[in-house]
Amino acid sequence: MPGTVYLVGAGPAGAEYLTVRGRELLEQAEVVLYDDLADPDLLKLAGGAQLIDVGKRAGRPGADQDEIGRLLVTHCRAGRRVVRLKAGDPLVFGRAAAELGALVAAGCDFEIVPGVSSALAACAFAGIPLTDRALGRHFCVMSGHEISTLPWQHLAHIDTLVILMGTRQLEAIAEQLMDCGRPAAMPVAAIFWAGRPGQRTVVGTLEDIASRVAPSGEPAVIVVGPVVRHRECFGWFERRPLFGRRILVTRAVDQAGGFRAQLEALGATVLEMPALVVTAPTHWEPLDQAIAQVAGYRWLLLTSANGVEAFFARLAHHGLDLRALGGVRVAAVGPKTAQAALAYGLVADFVPGRYVADGLLADFPDIAGICGERVLFVRVESGGREAITEQFRRWGALVDEVAGYASGCPDSAEPGCVAALRAGQIDCVTFASAKTVRHFARLLESEELESLLRKIYIASIGPQTSVACREVLGRVDVEAKVFTLEGLAQALVAKLGTGSAIGPADER
Repeated sequence: MPGTVYLVGAGPAGAEYLTVRGRELLEQAEVVLYDDLADPDLLKLAGGAQLIDVGKRAGRPGADQDEIGRLLVTHCRAGRRVVRLKAGDPLVFGRAAAELGALVAAGCDFEIVPGVSSALAACAFAGIPLTDRALGRHFCVMSGHEISTLPWQHLAHIDTLVILMGTRQLEAIAEQLMDCGRPAAMPVAAIFWAGRPGQRTVVGTLEDIASRVAPSGEPAVIVVGPVVRHRECFGWFERRPLFGRRILVTRAVDQAGGFRAQLEALGATVLEMPALVVTAPTHWEPLDQAIAQVAGYRWLLLTSANGVEAFFARLAHHGLDLRALGGVRVAAVGPKTAQAALAYGLVADFVPGRYVADGLLADFPDIAGICGERVLFVRVESGGREAITEQFRRWGALVDEVAGYASGCPDSAEPGCVAALRAGQIDCVTFASAKTVRHFARLLESEELESLLRKIYIASIGPQTSVACREVLGRVDVEAKVFTLEGLAQALVAKLGTGSAIGPADER
């Protein structure tokens, strides 16, 4: 059966600005031909698809347009699902007509999936409305490649001009517009890497914008018109509190996504360095025995989302579900643990006000009732705190402490993170547990750790993690006041955010 070619607009930046249809097709693709300006993170959605770079950039050798057409036709005729991934929208200066012509001539099926054009998106990211009742009643989108062919006398009368691929011709463009009557003081903005962590916006006038923008060949969207004045009030993307900060997150493998999203929403660039691997415990027998008599416990203690997931996975392994708990009361340390339990339909009877073991002990509501009663504590196999078990036994409880999961150190450090640390490209490294601190040091044991971290903030989620930071790394610079990932993000904003008094290089 013949395949289908999908011309997919990648939008202006990462996967969050990709259309739902575009994501769906990337996930199902067998072959992806992608442009140079498409965000590389989008390719991760394609899984095991064959990836073919057919990018074109000014001043650099690029793929031949006829060859791109031949590749599309060849893979389509071989019965494959082919995604042609184009930055922005595929029909806006994307040379789509040539590729569509090749597909039509070959009788290949195709579908066009719109994307958000950089012409529109860059203005939104820079806080520049393309239209305004007072300042911009109409706009024109144009290419800056062959400016000698453009009708400048007419363009000079359009309120707002959006110019793509025009940085190399910026001085000539400005001169053309001024020669045709646009005032030298007309506002101009050049928006580089719109919607990405490296976004920067240079604002000037027709008279001086060329001197403000270095002719580097970097892609930019140029906006000319009175609407550019709105940027001073409406610019938001580059004003986010952690914009420009590069933060290294050390979490368990596959468990950093939520925290990463929080930091990225605050403007940070996030690198993930797995420092914890969660596995099955050495033996299941203790937990299996506890589950066999689970209805006989007065309390079930859960201190992590990993513990919740391990307990319910083992419960399901024995063909049981929430009903097996009967009248057992449940204590969950922290909102994340409580949320994980709630996902299984279990509402915690007690969540301490302070999200640490000390909070559980200080606020526990049933001290008198547990004397002589059985308590089940599902925890990590090794390395956890013993204070909970010891205190409950002092209160007279009969505690069964069983391992629901084990945690260990990954075999090696993520190479990209190590390279960024060596290059001084990290502003802060975050730790959400004492184990991640120790594993981080072990993964980098071949490095000169003190020198590597000298100009980097060390951030901790709470007191016990801070103790480990001081013991292993020699210091802690940021500690969350609320011992959650949300609290850690707030602490980072307070210390590193826009308007903070000092940065790492100044402080040290």
